[in-house]
Amino acid sequence: MSPQETAPQHPTDRPRVAIVTGGSRGIGHEVVRRLAADGYAVVIGYAGHREPAEAAAKDITAAGGRAVAAQADVADEQQVAAVFDTAESEYGGVDVVVHAAGRMYLAPIAELDLAELDRLHRTNIRGTFVVAQQAARRLRGGGALITFSTSIVGLALPGYGAYSASKGAVEALTLILARELRGRDVTVNAVAPGPTATDLFLDGKDEETIARMAAQPPLERLGTPTDIAEVVAFLASPAGHWVNGQLVRANGGIV
Repeated sequence: MSPQETAPQHPTDRPRVAIVTGGSRGIGHEVVRRLAADGYAVVIGYAGHREPAEAAAKDITAAGGRAVAAQADVADEQQVAAVFDTAESEYGGVDVVVHAAGRMYLAPIAELDLAELDRLHRTNIRGTFVVAQQAARRLRGGGALITFSTSIVGLALPGYGAYSASKGAVEALTLILARELRGRDVTVNAVAPGPTATDLFLDGKDEETIARMAAQPPLERLGTPTDIAEVVAFLASPAGHWVNGQLVRANGGIV
């Protein structure tokens, strides 16, 4: 039997369905747009930014696509389960989960408010666990889970201790889950953007800091949400299905 005959065969006539957490803003919003353009039915997960999430769903629907907005605190297992329920009831199942929701707080470790550490832990670590649990239970064969880390984990920049620690945990659970899903025909990967021009990154930074960070990669610019969405779209697609259990540093070449 040839390798082509032994490779998993996925239904090609079944519309693919994606859940994107943090889909109302920044990278998550661009991922929603990109996957919808690829023909996915998209469930746009959001926590507090209802209007942009619903506007994105309306825009996709008006263009002939399928999308619905669904509110959830990613750290609340019942609310996240309800988002998956929505995907299954509206569109018949779940093929791709992109967990783009996250929180950032910067401070030197010696000065960090531990209440902020707890909030980071709840959103970035517990939230990823909760979403990953549902994805592990519900993704259909040929599916993909994509989580988000950050290239800051490798760069070890001062002030990013709590944030990097939370994303280091995301990397660990992502790579372990890829191995735990052996035999399921589901891929699990993490994308680690470098400095990217989103509100989350730009907030609180002066022009000098932004210019310095933009000069870091050999490509000498900040990343854009579109840059990252293209990577996510590849990992989510059948074309990217042989990439599994990997950390993809999408950062323009920063080392």
